[in-house]
Amino acid sequence: MRHGLIRGFLSVVVALLCGACVVPPSPQTPVQATVTVIPADARALRYGSTAPEVLANPALQDKVRALFGADWYPGTGRAYGAPAFFPPSSSIRMVRMQGREYIAITGCVIEACGNYRGLLLIGSEEQLMARLDDGGFSHYYDYGPNATGDTASRLALDGAWLALRGIERG
Repeated sequence: MRHGLIRGFLSVVVALLCGACVVPPSPQTPVQATVTVIPADARALRYGSTAPEVLANPALQDKVRALFGADWYPGTGRAYGAPAFFPPSSSIRMVRMQGREYIAITGCVIEACGNYRGLLLIGSEEQLMARLDDGGFSHYYDYGPNATGDTASRLALDGAWLALRGIERG
């Protein structure tokens, strides 16, 4: 008798799950940005030919530090500061998303490249975005007059992250 009840219950649950309606997302729901990696040209090296040069560039230096805020330095619960994610071996490329072109710098902490990776996007000297994967946690950063740190910014960063990771693996 007990097995019959369990089978009946499971049958009802499966039937409900299989018959459930799928509702499309609302038009206001942000979607991941379509990102194209484009060939790097002189614009990609406008602020420097290595990631440390870009981070130290006088036109960007203060803004990049403001972008990362307290995460610029190692601290409580943070083994590495933001500059460690962008060593001299970091790649500098160009990406196009949402009709704009960005300088994209991808790198990783040399001692722990598998778990500590970073992406810095420079749209202009006034528009910066970044993502740091910090040992299993992703941190998102947005700087500039239109910076909101909202879901759309995160999805744009994730789109660039996936496009660039695909190039690195391919």
